[in-house]
Amino acid sequence: MRFFRFLSASLLAGCAVLPAMVPAHAAADKGGNASAAQARAMLPEFVTFLKLPNVMFQSSADMRRNADWAEAAFRRHGFTASQLPDHETPMVFAQWGKVDPKKKTVLFYAHMDGQAVFPKQWDTPPWEPTLRRKLPDGRYETLPLEQLTQGAMPDPDWRLFARSSADDKAPIIMLMAAMDALRAGGKSPAINVKIIIDSHEEGGPPTLDEVVKNNAALLKADAVVMLDGPMHASNRPTLVFGHRGGTGFALTVFGAGEELHSGHYGNYAPNPVFALADLLSAMKDADGRVTIPGFYDGVSFDPRTKAVLAAVPDDEAGLRHRLGIAANEKVGENYQEAMNYPTLNVSAMKAGEPDSHRSVIPASATAWFDLRTVPATPGPRELALVRAWVESKGYHLVQGTPTPEERARYPHLAAISGGGGMEALMTPLEAPVGRWAASALRKQSGQEPVRIPIMGGGVPTAPFSHTLGVPVLLIPLVNADDNQHAANENLRMGNYFYGVDALYRLFLEPYAG
Repeated sequence: MRFFRFLSASLLAGCAVLPAMVPAHAAADKGGNASAAQARAMLPEFVTFLKLPNVMFQSSADMRRNADWAEAAFRRHGFTASQLPDHETPMVFAQWGKVDPKKKTVLFYAHMDGQAVFPKQWDTPPWEPTLRRKLPDGRYETLPLEQLTQGAMPDPDWRLFARSSADDKAPIIMLMAAMDALRAGGKSPAINVKIIIDSHEEGGPPTLDEVVKNNAALLKADAVVMLDGPMHASNRPTLVFGHRGGTGFALTVFGAGEELHSGHYGNYAPNPVFALADLLSAMKDADGRVTIPGFYDGVSFDPRTKAVLAAVPDDEAGLRHRLGIAANEKVGENYQEAMNYPTLNVSAMKAGEPDSHRSVIPASATAWFDLRTVPATPGPRELALVRAWVESKGYHLVQGTPTPEERARYPHLAAISGGGGMEALMTPLEAPVGRWAASALRKQSGQEPVRIPIMGGGVPTAPFSHTLGVPVLLIPLVNADDNQHAANENLRMGNYFYGVDALYRLFLEPYAG
């Protein structure tokens, strides 16, 4: 899953995935016998796939090797497959059989590129898949990899450690194994199955929009299911109906035209650091709520939505303990409601040269913001509200550095730069794609899926919702404590077998749009 990328080049904000608040249960281990054998048979290919380095911005040649492997693998498992041109690296398209006009078509999305790695931070080499199990004292013990690829059925709590083991090569393998299970049982899917594998989700310029536009007829579908991100920490079947959008900007407050000697000019020339601090402290109240007028306008919850949010089984006391905080901000009545409000976050600040130990009054002070949005609060509107609020505090906003004329005329000068970003998305909770998925997962697990209206982070849904004009649903399949984007990324084997069986059941579930 992409760590939310803003168009503002100065910002890179992290994707707020659902935190691992409770240990993973056996709830995700209810893979049926119909799919277990094929899931087990796919493990050697999974290990091979994980050995291919896949950091997009480090090597386009590596990504082409991943595309070649994925295309060939889909063909080996009975799909038609081809590569979709994408500048230096292709994406991969796969389809099961011919499109039956009597059936609805679901386009499944996953990505084959991964986050960068810093090998010294890993306990095991990131592209040498390693099988491990957790000991009672919390440490991990390494097991022979042959126990995964050649032995009996793996223990559900074993973990496969490697970059992209969870995010996001696992769902690609699960798709193939699920279709193998259908074939082994002499069954045909109840839907038309199309698949697109992204090569730029984690790195490089996002090109999915261009690829979808260039291949809109090929990708035509009635709904899109994105197989990305972790399940809820309870490990119950999870449906995510949307995600926050976001933008980024920088706020700079200007002082004198150059840095000044703090002895000669202290108490005379204003220090922009204090002016910036005054602005920042006035942006939020003691409970963490943004005070800028209109910032939350449009956010409301009908009784059904409030009930859905309250039903998500979050352990908020455990979350606060894990985060090391005694109390949370009071934006929303619970964690899930908080995710449904826009945020105003300061991600970095700078004034002067912190390591120089010089006695100076800085010439300027800058704070960098990331601003998460929800469908009711689009980024351009929120940024316009911030600009108007800064102006209401007596600041004249300039473009770039103030001119001598502006310095002579205005006592308070500031600049706001940045903008752009990703739109928020929320598919209606009662949309047909949600009912279809919930029915399949309910039959598969015997449990009511956790329904999350909006998750904190972002995924590239706009090309599908805009260009294809269809609803988008996220169905995460991997464990919440997978360390995605970090060192020691891992996939819990119980989640792997659950994911294969969940897709098997989705393939068999008629879609009534």
